[in-house]
Formats: sequence, C-alpha cells, structure tokens
Amino acid sequence: MTDSWPARADVGGVSIATGHLIGGEWVGSPDTFDTRSPLDWDAGPLAQIARGNEETAATAVAAAVDGFAVWGAMSVADRADAMHRLADLIEGRTEDIAVAESLDMGFLENSMRERLVGRGALNFRTYADLIVTHEERVWDAKSMYNAVQRMPAGPTVVITPWNAPFMLSTWKLAPALAAGNSVIHKPAEWSPLTASILAELTVEAGFPPGAYNLVQGIGEEVGAALVADDRLRRITFTGSPETARHIGVAAAKNIVPFTAELGGKGPLVVFADADLDAAAKKAAWQVDDSGQVCLAGTRLLVDASIYDEFLERFHHHTDELVLGDSRNPNTDIAPCVHPDHRDRIDGFVKRARENGDEILRGGHPVEGSLHYEPTLIAPKSNDSEVVQSEIFGPVLTIQTFASEAEAVELANSTEYGLSAIVYTTSRERAERVGRAIRAGLVWVNTFLVRDLTAPFGGCGISGIGREGGDHALEFHSDLKTLMILDDSTT
Repeated sequence: MTDSWPARADVGGVSIATGHLIGGEWVGSPDTFDTRSPLDWDAGPLAQIARGNEETAATAVAAAVDGFAVWGAMSVADRADAMHRLADLIEGRTEDIAVAESLDMGFLENSMRERLVGRGALNFRTYADLIVTHEERVWDAKSMYNAVQRMPAGPTVVITPWNAPFMLSTWKLAPALAAGNSVIHKPAEWSPLTASILAELTVEAGFPPGAYNLVQGIGEEVGAALVADDRLRRITFTGSPETARHIGVAAAKNIVPFTAELGGKGPLVVFADADLDAAAKKAAWQVDDSGQVCLAGTRLLVDASIYDEFLERFHHHTDELVLGDSRNPNTDIAPCVHPDHRDRIDGFVKRARENGDEILRGGHPVEGSLHYEPTLIAPKSNDSEVVQSEIFGPVLTIQTFASEAEAVELANSTEYGLSAIVYTTSRERAERVGRAIRAGLVWVNTFLVRDLTAPFGGCGISGIGREGGDHALEFHSDLKTLMILDDSTT
C-alpha cells in the first residue's frame, strides 16, 4: 500500500478523493477498480478507485484499534458535538453530495437534494442527541445500589449497500460512532463516491484519526478480509441474504455480534374500503428509484371485488411516471444501477413468461439506457419465482384475495419479513391486520414515514437484530451492571 494517495476525480464538477481514509490519512492500493455512471454507462469511468486488499483491511483495523482508544474515551458531550459538526458540514455540501450520488448510483438528483442528504445529517443529529439524553437505569435491591452502564464495544465494521448509499451509510455509521465505537466503513463497489465525501467531512469535523476509516474495494476481497479480523467487536451489514450468510459465519468464528438488514418482498394490501386512488397511486410509485428499494411493497394484494377498478387506476398513475435522466427534475424513474443488475431483473421477467405468468404491462429493458420498463405481473400461482424471490427492480406482482384471512395468509407467504403496506379506512382492521402480518415494519395508508428512534429490522431472511434509537445503541455497546454495597448495611 502506498504511503500517500493524492489522486482525486472530477465527478460532475465535484472533486472527490479516490483512495482509502485510514488513520486520518488518504492512502492507496496497487490496484484500482472503475466506477461508471448508470446515466451514461458507455462514456467510460467516472473515477478509478483504490482497490483494497487483505493488507488494506489489516491496516484499517489496526487504525481503528488506535482510534477507539481515543474516540471511545471521549466524553459523551464531546462525541455529540463532533457529530453535530459533521451534520452541519453535510448540510453545507448538499449540492456536491446530490450531484455525485446521482452520477454514481443514478439516484434522482432532486430527491437527494431535497430529502436524502438532509436525512443523512439528521441521522447524526438524532444519535448525537440520544447519547446525551440517555439516562442509565439505576435502582436499589438487596441492600445494593445497581446501575446499568453502556461501554463502547470497540472497532466496528460497517458494510453498506449500493442503493441510496449516502443516506444508508449515515444510518448505520451514526449509532456506532455515537456509542463510542471506531468504525471501518466498506461501501459497495457499485456506488463508492459519496462515502469519500463523508470521509473528508469527518476529518473536517475534527474526528480523531482512526475514529472513522474508509476502505474501498470489492466485497469478496477486502470485505471478506475485514469481517474475518479477530480484533473486531461488532459487524453491521446491509445487503443480500446470500452475503449475510458469509459474514455471519465469519462473525461466529470470532464470536462477534452481528446485525444484518437484508432483502424484502413486502406486500401492499388493498382492502375494499380503502381510498382506492391513494392506494393505486402509492402502488405505482413502488417502482421509484427503479424499484431498487428493499422496503418497497412489490406484491400487490387486492380485494377481488375492487380488482378491475384498482388495476385501471394503477395503470393510469403508472402511465404518468417519467423515465429519464436522474439529473432532470421532471424524471420520476431512475435507471438501474448497473447493466448486470438490469440483466438480472430481465432474467426474472423472462423466466416468468416461460413459467406462464401473465405480463400485464412492461416487461422489457429500455433500449439505449439502463432503464427497465415499469412491469406488472399476474403470477399463475403464489409459488411463482416472481412472487417468492426479491427482484429489486421495477417489477411488481398482483394477486387477489377474497377475505381478510386470505390477505394475511398471502402477505405472510414468503421467507421475507422486512416491511408491509396496508390500505384500509377501518382502524379496527388496521390494528388486526397490522398485528397479524409478520414483518419488522407495517405502514397503514402511508409509506416511508418513520420515527428514527423506533426499532427497524426484518423477520425471517430479511434480517437479524434491530436498528433505530436505543435499539442500535444497545447493539453497539457492551452493557455493564455496577453494584455497590450500601454502607448503611455494613
């Protein structure tokens, strides 16, 4: 590994470092990998990024061990101040982050500018405030004073996905840093650029060297080396169940606690008493960001008595969606992140045709771009692959039900259990069905609205553990009970 890495790339007018940030210094690797824009794939690389290896991983963990000795020893108030400074700096770089992420991953630039960059800053503010206001539990029992205290756990690997990479990185990094852990952040190789902006901002915010470390590279190479290091004390991952199984094995070997937020195959259940137009419009918008959203309600389950009217309204709202360049404010649907991912989506649809499932709309890649047509499939059975497997693209299925019990049975009929959406005007039904659906999160008559202190995570193969609020802080801490004998009893 080279001693310095001054290389930078100009990405849409934004200057971005292309190396690793380890121990407060930018360093490189002998090899690089390309990142390309889904907005213009054939234009060549946006940047060449340092490709980390086993040596990179070992050096980063060593830096995190040193950084933990400083960051973990800081007072809660000082850590919170640093995180608020970081949030301020994020807000000040909104335009740069929006431009870079739109080019790198394809996310709608206006959505980044108006929502997701601010949400990234809010993630740090939320956890900065939580650690300051948290009060340890204290009580007297058996002539003893008892106090439950949180201790920072230690060096932590944070592995983040390629979809909404900036926001999801801040969501996972904030609680780890707030708890006092040093982190090694490994972003996805398909969308690495905004992690480099974040890394620079941690330095500017005054984080001590080694508190935050960025390692770029390929998951099977440097990611595998990171999670296998026995100096780690926590691992947290967002991605696919397949990758999570490999990480879980590595974590188990070293007895390292591990959380995973994985895939989803969420139902969107529409009852006959629902606001039908609102439900149909929300269903059409599940293909936002080209369907590359794990929380999306991709299985439309509709009361048979309103099926025809719902379908008519769904087609109307879908027809209004605009596929285009993510930099254009009039665009509603972004391209797929990568040709391999678009081809994967198309493979699901082709197999559905061969299986006898009915393609009600769409079903083809868009020539000359990485877009895929918004697609709706009526499967011939609930066992169809497009019903049971996560496609992670703008492909929805639609099925009918005749009763509330059948709706719940269908909603719970996959291995996944991340989220669900229910449309009904009955509060009683909302409570009943909400309790009966097995998922980590159930929205009723809305979507993607959430209190950041609430628990978040999945059931089944959708995940292990919970994030959000104290739930994340508990994971990133070692709990200690301090017991002191009351002197008055001696």
